[in-house]
Amino acid sequence: MTASAAPEVQVGSLLLRAPVMVASGTAGHGAELVTKAAKEWDDTIEVVLQAEQKGTGHAVDQARAALADFDGDVIVLYGDTPFIRPETLEAMVNARRTADVVVLGFEAKDPGRYGRLVMQGQSLERIVEFKDASPEERAITLSNSGVICANRETLFDLISAIDNKNASGEYYLTDIVGLANAKGLKATAVTCDESETLGINSRAELAMAEAAYQSRARSEAQENGVTLISPETVHFAHDTLLGRDAIIEQFVVFGPGVTVESDAVIRAFSHLEGCHVGQGAIVGPYARLRPGAELGDEAHVGNFVEIKNAILGTGAKANHLTYIGDADVGEKTNIGAGTITCNYDGVMKHRTTIGARAFIGSNTMLVAPVTVGNDAMTGSGAVITKNVPDGALAVARAPQENKPGAALRLLEMLKAKKAKRIKKD
Repeated sequence: MTASAAPEVQVGSLLLRAPVMVASGTAGHGAELVTKAAKEWDDTIEVVLQAEQKGTGHAVDQARAALADFDGDVIVLYGDTPFIRPETLEAMVNARRTADVVVLGFEAKDPGRYGRLVMQGQSLERIVEFKDASPEERAITLSNSGVICANRETLFDLISAIDNKNASGEYYLTDIVGLANAKGLKATAVTCDESETLGINSRAELAMAEAAYQSRARSEAQENGVTLISPETVHFAHDTLLGRDAIIEQFVVFGPGVTVESDAVIRAFSHLEGCHVGQGAIVGPYARLRPGAELGDEAHVGNFVEIKNAILGTGAKANHLTYIGDADVGEKTNIGAGTITCNYDGVMKHRTTIGARAFIGSNTMLVAPVTVGNDAMTGSGAVITKNVPDGALAVARAPQENKPGAALRLLEMLKAKKAKRIKKD
């Protein structure tokens, strides 16, 4: 349920509160899983158990005590219909100014087994469940979404009068419309597009809902000034934030918690989650940004580079075949190909700090905890286990030794062994 001042959200049998609002809810079948998911979303959510599933009216009634001190409008929503827009809920709250009960309806292309809204002008007379509807009522195409808005006191007073004398023997929340009219209260309906009421009852329908969400998210991104080179190949999370004039190339996947600033470019086949990409930065192709990755403005992260729990300063670059985990990299520092921050000792994680304008040679192993100073350099192939002062060059590899003719002798020896083995077989 949601309330206009402090909305509450009925999620299936769960009651949630929207951000900036207080939340409680009822959970029935699969209550433990529903509660866990709700708490992960917002740990202030209150969950009330619906021990027996006796219908939607009974489910909402379980939240009566949790909302006892609340004074305002309540909106009942369902967890398996996730696409109802905030604008639609605002329209319902606005309609409450002239009606006691507001129901959300939609014109169904195929009404099927939906409940029907029986209207007289702007007044909603009653909601009829399909199994209880007459042939004339089944011919109505204005269908019930199940979403209802009413004052808390009115809602629970009407719920108290619901009975279960119907084909299912359940307490239908929809009965409150007829009860409201019988009490001389006014009921009406607000409509939305049918796509907003899409329900999810199976894995197949979940996949369809995901496809519908992705299509909507891509359209919104483009409307907000984001360039999608191949929109149908880009996958968004529910909270992906993209700045205007960002460019997203083909087959990019956004996990939860990603913000990409204006003018950044995310190149093909990159995967991002829990990260922030600064203005004008370039990521990919084939890059992976994991939670805690923070890229400054104009930073570059190239192909087959992975960043985890690390900060790259303004203009810093890691363009090839590199892992940077648990690290701080200063502005305009260049990380050479094949560099690794060795952040895990088998028990604990350790941090690497690299200053500004440093140059990390290719194939450098930085064994954390370690610090490389400002304007410092490491030679290619170095294994850095000690701090490198500002402006210093660190070379940490075995001296090269050339053995004249050794390669030819080794080759002849190997050929002889191979010939001997073939002859034996």
